[in-house]
Amino acid sequence: MKFLSGNQLRETYLQFFASKSHLRMPSASLIPENDPTLLMIGAGMAPFKPFFTGKMKPPCDRITTSQKCVRTGDIENVGKTARHQTFFEMLGNFSFGDYFKHEAINWAWEFLTVELEMPKDKLWITIYPDDDEAFKIWTEEVGVDPTHVVKLEDNFWEIGPGPCGPCSEIYIDLGEERGCGSPECAVGCDCDRFLEIWNLVFTQYDRDEEGNYTPLAKKNIDTGAGLERLASVVQNKQSNFETDLLFPIIEYASKVSAISYGNNEKNDVSLKVIADHARSMTIMILDGILPSNEGRGYVLRRIIRRAIRHGRLLGIEASFLTGAVAAVIEIFGNVFLELVEKQEYIKKVISLEEDRFHTTLAQGIDLLNKQVAEIEVAGKKVLDGESAFKLYDTFGFPWELTAEILEEHNMSLDKEAFDAAMKEQRERARAARQENQRVAIPDLRGLDAEKLTRDESATSAKVVCIWQDGQMVDSVNDGEEAGIILDVTPFYAEGGGQVGDCGQFVTELGKVSIVNAKKLLNGTIYHIGYVEEGMLKVGDTVAIEIDQPIKIATARNHTATHLLQAALKQVLGGHVNQAGSAVSAERLRFDFSHFEAVTAEQIKEVEKIVSKIILTGTKVDIVETSQDEAKAMGAMALFGEKYGDRVRVVSVGDYSKELCGGSHVGNVATIGLFKIISESGVASGVRRIEAVTGAVALKFVNEQLENLHVVSDMLKTRPEEVVTRLDSVLANVKSLEQSLNEMNVIKAKADAQKLLGEAETINGVPVVIGQIHVSDIDEIRKIADIACDKLNNGAVVLGAIIGDKVNFVAKVSKDAVAKGIHAGNIVKAAAKIAGGGGGGRPDMAQAGGKLTDKLAEALEAASATVREQVK
Repeated sequence: MKFLSGNQLRETYLQFFASKSHLRMPSASLIPENDPTLLMIGAGMAPFKPFFTGKMKPPCDRITTSQKCVRTGDIENVGKTARHQTFFEMLGNFSFGDYFKHEAINWAWEFLTVELEMPKDKLWITIYPDDDEAFKIWTEEVGVDPTHVVKLEDNFWEIGPGPCGPCSEIYIDLGEERGCGSPECAVGCDCDRFLEIWNLVFTQYDRDEEGNYTPLAKKNIDTGAGLERLASVVQNKQSNFETDLLFPIIEYASKVSAISYGNNEKNDVSLKVIADHARSMTIMILDGILPSNEGRGYVLRRIIRRAIRHGRLLGIEASFLTGAVAAVIEIFGNVFLELVEKQEYIKKVISLEEDRFHTTLAQGIDLLNKQVAEIEVAGKKVLDGESAFKLYDTFGFPWELTAEILEEHNMSLDKEAFDAAMKEQRERARAARQENQRVAIPDLRGLDAEKLTRDESATSAKVVCIWQDGQMVDSVNDGEEAGIILDVTPFYAEGGGQVGDCGQFVTELGKVSIVNAKKLLNGTIYHIGYVEEGMLKVGDTVAIEIDQPIKIATARNHTATHLLQAALKQVLGGHVNQAGSAVSAERLRFDFSHFEAVTAEQIKEVEKIVSKIILTGTKVDIVETSQDEAKAMGAMALFGEKYGDRVRVVSVGDYSKELCGGSHVGNVATIGLFKIISESGVASGVRRIEAVTGAVALKFVNEQLENLHVVSDMLKTRPEEVVTRLDSVLANVKSLEQSLNEMNVIKAKADAQKLLGEAETINGVPVVIGQIHVSDIDEIRKIADIACDKLNNGAVVLGAIIGDKVNFVAKVSKDAVAKGIHAGNIVKAAAKIAGGGGGGRPDMAQAGGKLTDKLAEALEAASATVREQVK
């Protein structure tokens, strides 16, 4: 067998398939492109999914790559087995409707047995049981001994509906000494004797939702061969970790920790974890991933902190990961050339994360050890979620790290309770950002405001200062909110009723989401930011990105507010003046002086005027001038508003002219659709109009039309005839309600008459006590009134079940009251039995309860109460 270094092996593979007319392509980034279903690339074929599904045409029908991959689904097994890794390279050759099984199988065999000189008698093949074509090619064309071809039901690749097909794997027998010793040991055994080194997926079917398989017109080939696995074979190593693709990093960790490899299994696990994780973190950062508490950034943070913890298990107290990164770059520097260019950046990111975790790691481990001891004393096996969340929130422990440490003590974590605590914290943080969106301002008197400028064209700036909770800080990390001042900013600061701009700052070490911009009393603009990834430091240069769609939508609403005010003056009168406003991307709100509700006709006229101006396509002119010149121009100022010596005049032809410092469109046509959605009163003499423009207005109108169509369908008529049809329906309903009321009166009289037939005399007083069946309390009262009137100086007590509750009504005549009967006390006694309460006057009372099954018993209590009351 030919010995090759890992780098030579990769190059040999790529050159081999390039000689077979394959386009040699570089590895794609670990960050998937236009594929929200993937967190990171974890397979060689993943970047080519659009080619396999036919959504895109490939640059060539034959492609070969060595793809960077990261998988963390079984991260806890890294270091414990010979093959588990989080980062690996997948060698691949792909055919998109070109060659198929014949070429794929023959070339795989040629590469392994000719290029790598692997012994043919040590190679084993697996195929899908029904794949007779593959069996024939392997045994008749390639010449593999049929006894070395194993049929396995698992050899069929599919993930739900879509392209799928059988697969064929190649295994190498590494010898009995590497096996489990079982006489049953064979291909598929979990031991290390038979190692899978190649997988050929024959994508030849399209599976539909019902599970039917239709042959594809163009069949595809997807090959996967793990570089590290092949390297372990050609280099005759016991595991992937001992190949030259990983072992130099183990040697570094061994040197730093002064612990030799191969003497202690537990130490070896930690050395291998560090080696694997160093490769993952280096390549992930190279591809633009930064540590954070979400998504890919969380995976990176977990990997870094897991490596730090295993360094601590080896006795490494100081920072050491940048040295491991150097070892990674030594291995891959000639393969991924950007590694050399970005090595200082990668080391800086890891160093900052390592320093950050080191400050809390020891405290966190001490706390967890105490909790483990307490659990053992209590005879329990589970750490509560709240304690695990404290380790995460206070000490930066990813929950998986806590779970691993617990597992070492044969314990587990209450993950459900941890998730609940995490969700609660995120909701609190989100609410704080949305509702508060401001930070306490520190003492900024030392800041030279004269050197700070606003330039709408600025795309980069330097961070001048950062603060949190009213205190100046040098830096902020992911998950933290802060106030930030730049030496120059294009952001519009909140003012004049308009929200501040939002967007983001991006540096090589972090990304900050800017949720608002505000202005200090001296005019200095500051930004309220939330660090999404990495960190931000004073002195950093940031790339500035304003959220343009939101800014433009806000500008539409602001210019529309000016047009609205002018239209209101025209329709309602010159007394209309602005009393307040709020302008955002979603809507505009305009408060104005007016002493009565604006009628529907007036609203319609205002909308018509504003829309007419928008359709003129008039340019919006903005000029800066003196206050006197602005007044001479006829510009309208807001009452009570303070203006400087220089003011900004926003004009829309001769129609509107106002002093305003806000954002506006360049032409009124940009506003698009304008729609008033509400009119209301907010104070004495002050009315409020809310309106929407552009896409939001279109959405509002479409929703209204959709509701109209739903109603027209329900009424079985055309939308334009809905009103006429509804008038007819309402008239019919009114007629039916009148008929129903008449029937209810007849029914009530009949029910009352029936009850009178069941009346009994108690000490000379006629009394009716019984259950009736009605739909509401009003019916009970009506029947009680009628029965009492006809009873002639008596008492009526009625009970009924309405829904899931019991209701009681008692009506007593004047003579009966004089004899001691009290309606309020009767229903009170009945309701108590039915689990409720109530009462009322001596002559009339009602009560309720929730125990419907106690109605009969409650009426008996009412009867007993009446007997006690009669004198």
